[in-house]
Amino acid sequence: MLLPGEIDITRHAPKPGCSPEEAQKYTKWLATRHYENFNVVSWLLPKALHQHFYDVYAYCRWADDLGDEVPDAARALDLLHWWERELDACYEGKPSHPVFVALRETIVAKDIPKQPFADLLKAFRQDQTVKRYQNWDAVLRYCVYSANPVGRLVLYLCGYRDERRQRLSDATCTALQLANFWQDVSRDLDIGRIYIPLDAAATHGLSERDIVERRFDDRYVCLMKNLITRTRALFADGQPLAKMVDGRLSVDLEMFTRGGLAVLDAIETMGYDTLHHRPAIGKVKQARLLGRALLAYLVGLDRKSGESQRVPVTLRAEQSIPETSVAIEDSYGECYRVARESRSNFYHAFFLLPGSKRDALVALYAFMRLVDDVADEGANLAEKQRGLAKWRAALDQAITGQEQLFDGNAAIVSPAAALGGAIEILPALVDTMQRYKMPARYLHDLISGAEMDLTVQTYPTFDRLREYCYRVAGTVGLTCTHVFGFSDARALDLAENVYLPEEDLQRYGVSPEDFGRNEATLGVRELLRFESERAWQLYEEGSALLGLIDKDSRSALWLLVHTYSALLGRIELLDFAVFGERIRVTKAEKMLFIAKARFGRHTEENILEKRDRDRRRAGGTGSRRRAG
Repeated sequence: MLLPGEIDITRHAPKPGCSPEEAQKYTKWLATRHYENFNVVSWLLPKALHQHFYDVYAYCRWADDLGDEVPDAARALDLLHWWERELDACYEGKPSHPVFVALRETIVAKDIPKQPFADLLKAFRQDQTVKRYQNWDAVLRYCVYSANPVGRLVLYLCGYRDERRQRLSDATCTALQLANFWQDVSRDLDIGRIYIPLDAAATHGLSERDIVERRFDDRYVCLMKNLITRTRALFADGQPLAKMVDGRLSVDLEMFTRGGLAVLDAIETMGYDTLHHRPAIGKVKQARLLGRALLAYLVGLDRKSGESQRVPVTLRAEQSIPETSVAIEDSYGECYRVARESRSNFYHAFFLLPGSKRDALVALYAFMRLVDDVADEGANLAEKQRGLAKWRAALDQAITGQEQLFDGNAAIVSPAAALGGAIEILPALVDTMQRYKMPARYLHDLISGAEMDLTVQTYPTFDRLREYCYRVAGTVGLTCTHVFGFSDARALDLAENVYLPEEDLQRYGVSPEDFGRNEATLGVRELLRFESERAWQLYEEGSALLGLIDKDSRSALWLLVHTYSALLGRIELLDFAVFGERIRVTKAEKMLFIAKARFGRHTEENILEKRDRDRRRAGGTGSRRRAG
């Protein structure tokens, strides 16, 4: 029986025989405060599983502390035997300790056998008596009890009971345990343990004494290289498991594997001297690993060839140009290439959609990107105008299948053939328009917005600016809303809903020349603060769109709005210092947003990134008085 205060983990623990509610509250407290990665893992998993993971974690945590936090080995063994008796009582339906009161609920709900819980205790007891491992097989047998049961418990919690997944899980968990051993050589030496197989050390000319005395030289480097190679092979053996489980669990598994491999990378980077140093994975590195795991999962959702049977579409050219046939599948492939190379914030959101909708948004984005490039690249105004006119004619020809006039005459060559990328992406665009009943006028209006960019430099009133915003931004919202799907016509009104109107420049005493300075003047900051408030108001009004589109599209819309509202918030925090380096959302933040969009709740209340109103200048309200 554990004495009061014998280990720190007893703090906050309810009394034996407490209610399941009290017990679960304690296991949640323990899980969310005693292990730095647990919040991330439980957040990625379905919410219904959170409490079950807390309960299992609490069991493992207590067992670990009973083995490691009690300095006397004999006393630790006594406590581990006591913990096993509590486990037996739990499986007999008579739990007493608060951890087992909570765990009993999980065991019954998920039908978990006792074996993996009991196996963990074998490893903790072994740690009290075994301090050296003579060969690789002995280390692997230890991992059977110290690591593999954890993976099997996770599989049971998530509803997987088959032997194949368990074997793959064993490979991953063993690899993680080994990576931790090689990382913690110096720490384990401090407490008298060596997990390095002594026969492997001897193969490289190292004795047990060399390791205890921490003699680092080429022999130890060769030993570590060999151990790391064998560990990487185990990670590779277990890697298929991530593709055999639910998407959210697959991110966790991918994260664990990438984390273990990152530990091995860190050992290599530091020159293999784990006798004196412990390589660590920093917070930034952890965020990158999470991001890569998420992207690996999202990319895994890429188009499935069986989703639709697409047929070739022919774009006609005149006699001097051979007829060009582009398969729809190839056309979508080109659209993906354009979107991927743009590195836009939009690209990540595409992968939160079902395959067909993802294809559609990629086709729209590729068209808009290429049209925008015509307006932005080069200096010859007449050439840009001709380029946009060709895009308009090419779009009409692709939609109608009929020859279009260009410059008032029958086209000598197909407009699409004269435009880089048009022949490749237009079949996918037309397919998208047909499938989602998208009016062609949206895309013509978008081209008109690009034409306005060429000739209109200022906007005298907000109403005039609104017309421009409809053409370059509202059309994007309208086309996306058709893809997202809706049953309420109000969705289009909300979807419709840098340049500044001249009336606002005058109101704040700002001249166009002020925007050519290296630093924003007070007037410019006040003006931008006013426009920022206007933008937040439009964001808030448009948030209602989230509830009007199809459920399978909400995560993508949530991500787009959340990301761009975060940029606006960042601009506010920097007090509108927008004339220097471009303001961006970091990669780590993007990955966090993607995770929230994929696995979190999507509501009108959380779609906007929270504003740090305390950091905003008091001049925000004053600007309104000045504006009046």
